[in-house]
Amino acid sequence: MRFDVLTLFPEIIENYCSESIVGRATESGIFTVNTVNPRDYTLDKHKKVDDTPYGGGAGMVLMAQPYVDAYESVEKLDNSLTIMLTPQGKPLNCALVSEFTKYNQIIMLCGHYEGFDERIREIIRPLEVSLGDFVLTGGELPALCVIDAVSRHIDGTLGHIESAEDDTFSNGLIEYPHYTKPRSFRGLEVPEVLLNGNHRDIANFRLEKSLERTKEKRPDLYEKYLNER
Repeated sequence: MRFDVLTLFPEIIENYCSESIVGRATESGIFTVNTVNPRDYTLDKHKKVDDTPYGGGAGMVLMAQPYVDAYESVEKLDNSLTIMLTPQGKPLNCALVSEFTKYNQIIMLCGHYEGFDERIREIIRPLEVSLGDFVLTGGELPALCVIDAVSRHIDGTLGHIESAEDDTFSNGLIEYPHYTKPRSFRGLEVPEVLLNGNHRDIANFRLEKSLERTKEKRPDLYEKYLNER
């Protein structure tokens, strides 16, 4: 898997992707993360990539030329997907992340200011993706969320692929509670069922707790889970 990120702030992407689990995975070559700065492709001598909107209004709009040229400079692999990070996009969820894992390459366009010149959309025709119904100052955080979420499902990123398979939302439910040593802390005990070594009992306990948590915290998911059974 290869991630290519078009961003005005490549350091944000590079710094995050050099740390922790993602950093170890990129160092091991499990997947790669490349950044492309549209400023390097602008024809403006001052490296300008934005301008005032036609028709008036507040803010600045990202110009088509630098972004389209930067995008076209990226080598496209077979089975490649292009994403634009924007509040107008499809909400990022577990199903969408799972779909993204089927691609060999994901190219992402990070916006800023008032957004993209509409001709960027018309020429590149990306899939538009959003983190939710709110606005951020730029697309770097959503791009990192895509990288982080998708990479967890790439074999070798996590110590055990089961870690991703058991995540919250992987089966439509919120994940069960976890415990580690010590067995007792400030009068709170680890549930006895987790200590008896009976895998069937443990699995039943975890499913029961997942159902309880989902019903309490996300009744919408709980109802959906029941209706799909």
